[in-house]
Amino acid sequence: MKRALGVCYYPEHWPQEVWADDARRMAEAGLTWVRIGEFAWSRLEPRPGELRFGWLDAAIDTLGAAGLKVVLGTPTATPPRWMLSRHPDMLAVDAGGRPRGFGSRRHYDFSHQGYRRECARIVTLLADRYGRNPHIAAWQTDNEYGCHDTVHSYSAAACDAFRRWLRARYPGKGGDGDIEVLNGAWGNVFWSMDYRSFDEIGLPNLTVTQPNPAHSLDFRRFASDEVAAFNRLQVDILRARSDVPIAHNYMGRVTGFDHFAVGEALDIAGWDSYPLGFLEERVEATPACKRRFARQGNPDFQAFHHDLYRAVGRGRLWIMEQQPGPVNWAPYNPAPLPGMVRLWSWEAFAHGAEVVSYFRWRQTAQAQEQMHSGLLRPDSADAPGLAEVRQIATEIAAAPVVAAARAPVAILFDYDADWAWRAQPHGRGLDYFRLVFDHYRALRSLGQSIDILPPTARDFTGYGLIVAPGLIHMDDDLKAALAASGGAVVIGPRSGACKGTMRTPVPLPPALPGLDVTVARVESLRPDMPVALAGGGAITGYREVLEGGAGVLEATGTGEPVLMAAGNLHYLGAWLDPAGLRRIFTGLCRAQGLNVIELPTGVRLRDTGVERFWFNYDTETHEVLGRKLGPVSVLREKTAGEQDSRLSIHPHADQSGT
Repeated sequence: MKRALGVCYYPEHWPQEVWADDARRMAEAGLTWVRIGEFAWSRLEPRPGELRFGWLDAAIDTLGAAGLKVVLGTPTATPPRWMLSRHPDMLAVDAGGRPRGFGSRRHYDFSHQGYRRECARIVTLLADRYGRNPHIAAWQTDNEYGCHDTVHSYSAAACDAFRRWLRARYPGKGGDGDIEVLNGAWGNVFWSMDYRSFDEIGLPNLTVTQPNPAHSLDFRRFASDEVAAFNRLQVDILRARSDVPIAHNYMGRVTGFDHFAVGEALDIAGWDSYPLGFLEERVEATPACKRRFARQGNPDFQAFHHDLYRAVGRGRLWIMEQQPGPVNWAPYNPAPLPGMVRLWSWEAFAHGAEVVSYFRWRQTAQAQEQMHSGLLRPDSADAPGLAEVRQIATEIAAAPVVAAARAPVAILFDYDADWAWRAQPHGRGLDYFRLVFDHYRALRSLGQSIDILPPTARDFTGYGLIVAPGLIHMDDDLKAALAASGGAVVIGPRSGACKGTMRTPVPLPPALPGLDVTVARVESLRPDMPVALAGGGAITGYREVLEGGAGVLEATGTGEPVLMAAGNLHYLGAWLDPAGLRRIFTGLCRAQGLNVIELPTGVRLRDTGVERFWFNYDTETHEVLGRKLGPVSVLREKTAGEQDSRLSIHPHADQSGT
């Protein structure tokens, strides 16, 4: 599939007289796709039952006449004010017991059945009207599930639905819910927490001290299932009335629901990439590091999500919203350096994106996102990002089709493990996402291309190295598949630590077939208490004391085992700092015949089926393996299928490069 560009557009925000000119300018800039409609419910239905689709008909026709393909969003992320009057109990309730208010977005409760029926009604109306429209080339369900901490609601509707979910999850011999089965699974004998019936069970908030971790974990699983059911309700309606692909736009570092489960119903995984905002809000880094990359973003954060959502989309990845300039919502909102919009876009394509779509076409002159830049200024003059978009459009016209290839390294990512870590972190700052991300960026710093896989993966053919950190729950099938894989496998820390209800298993973890290792005890460490490794680097945050007869490959400075192995299986019983991870992965990669390239800070590479991309996030020039990488630049090397050997993409360079 050819690479393509798109943009997010809000025709309801602008006079109809400018739509045709906007569409013309979009097409002339090289844009192909336009997403509309995802926040327009109040304009489609200003009063209950009063439908006004005429303006949307005209907008779709205008965009289509310019040769643009439309992604139509369902408007369920922003229910209109009259909806609250009709369903006053539809608001989500936060963990403190306070209802969310109207006046922003995502103020609904996934468990509210009345609101679900309203959503089904508006989606059905849209699908009936536009499902066969030739200009509608894709759909988007809702908008950014989970953003603004909106997965978990502590409402009466959620409590009722949670009890029904628990009855189904803990059946007795007759098939109906058995409260004694739940009491046993949760270990409710502790602190006299036994329940006499499912109707006595509340939600795990407002407890005097921490709630039962099994209770918390099941609530998180329930909440994730509610998101998946809400999404599938819309997908089923759209599929019955339309044949075009259906996507959702996920967000960065939102782990409150299982994206793989939601993605099972969809054709495309989109995600919304805001590198500068994410650097300030969602990436752990020193102040000096954040200052160094304040106008570029973290060199690994976007890549991680590209790889994650490529897996969620089963190979189909779109960037539904790409930052084109300063945003409005982070603690600090600097402008990107010249060339960064192009670098981010090419990086997405290098990781398999079919479409990169920019948010938004024209900067709004009002409301919450007034300070969020677009490709146009509010006065319709070009904003700086538009020139870069035009350049990208010219470049991708000459680029080959997206060619996927299995990476040499795989990392497993499990949302359920994230919830288990949150239910029982054992130490301040011990976070599953950060653990996996630390492993990911250590491998990227060694020049590795990486596939991220779901915990349901069982085919590891072709991977030289498979990494599975922090999988608190590991079933026997996964353990056997990893043991049978042909590559080196690194498991841990905390992998296999608990059964599905947070009970410590016996035999003690990790209980891996063919690997004589036992976690005898664990400890969490203060930030100022690192434990040095004998070969360099240190343990930080979390450490396990290991016993057993497996070979010791890494130890502390005092000789205590840290990495133990037998055959292809390795168990890493600690959270290591970057130096320790890089050193261990360097040895494992080389032992597997993988090419290790120790990259400067800010320089990364990505291999596709026919290309190698080099990305320099830094403001300094770096030379790597004879390649001179200028500040904020991309070097694309064609490895197969084309006569030219290189295309160098630098800020303000023409398309021919060097």
